[in-house]
Amino acid sequence: MADILMPAEWAPQDWLWIGFPHLAEEWPGFLEPAQAQMAAFANAVADSGQEVRLLVRDEANEACARDLVSSQVKLERRRYGDIWLRDTGPLVRSDGSALRCGFNGWGGKYLMDGDQSIGAELAYDAGLPVIDSDWILEGGAVDGDGTGTVLTTEQCLLNPNRNPELSRADIEARLARDLSFTRVVWLGDGLINDHTDGHVDNLARFIAPGEVVLPRATGSNDPNAQVYSDAKTRILDAGLKLHEIPSPGRIEREGQVEPASYANFAITTHLVVVPTFGSAQDADGVAAIAALFPDRETIGLPGDAVLAGGGGFHCASQQMPRLG
Repeated sequence: MADILMPAEWAPQDWLWIGFPHLAEEWPGFLEPAQAQMAAFANAVADSGQEVRLLVRDEANEACARDLVSSQVKLERRRYGDIWLRDTGPLVRSDGSALRCGFNGWGGKYLMDGDQSIGAELAYDAGLPVIDSDWILEGGAVDGDGTGTVLTTEQCLLNPNRNPELSRADIEARLARDLSFTRVVWLGDGLINDHTDGHVDNLARFIAPGEVVLPRATGSNDPNAQVYSDAKTRILDAGLKLHEIPSPGRIEREGQVEPASYANFAITTHLVVVPTFGSAQDADGVAAIAALFPDRETIGLPGDAVLAGGGGFHCASQQMPRLG
């Protein structure tokens, strides 16, 4: 089964797909800042020497993007709704195939035109055979270490709004069958108010085989203190090496707690991009992650406006691994 393992994110990549915001109703009052922040992300990766394919929705959206990105960024006009390609894009496996599981708008909450088809479209255009599977799975719900171990959360993968007919054992069997994830480390809940029902890529991430990065609570009013504590216990009980980083602390927008996390960083071939939120912890969060990637440059880029639409840089991107 090792021949269909999903490569770890730190493995060499040929290019990075990124979604460009286009729906004002998804970013009420924040669309233009979100576009600027996503363009800055695309520019940074392209400037590092990696190809970037930025998806744009229509002619007007393309014109907006072209005003914001450098000539090194390739624009591709596509039909997509949300920009979260981590979940709707193809999961490319080491045998050169692209896995496409079912997608139901994060449990039926956000059903948008193009989101069920964009993953297969990108895969086919990249010359990859598409393998359809018989269950619901978003890419941000799993994080693998390239050796067959995967992190996920019970809140998401066991949520009845995804696969109500599947047991924990059934889901583990499908993870092994489809992605060669033969060891599943189950964390509990994801971050408070995460629209995805607790995607693990906003909570805990592998940064090397058997090594996990996890935020620790910042301040006495950190809304996710219990979430981090429970995840830490489970990670250590699984025998994984733990690296703790600061959390941004309590981040609110109009009185609502935001699921802000430095763990939603994107790993590219030459660069690690960490979202920042105007928190006093931003510099320390970026520095802590930089220390874990001595072979890459690590930068922090504002991601607060992107977060207003429900995600971060990792959520909005999907890598094409270098195969062979």
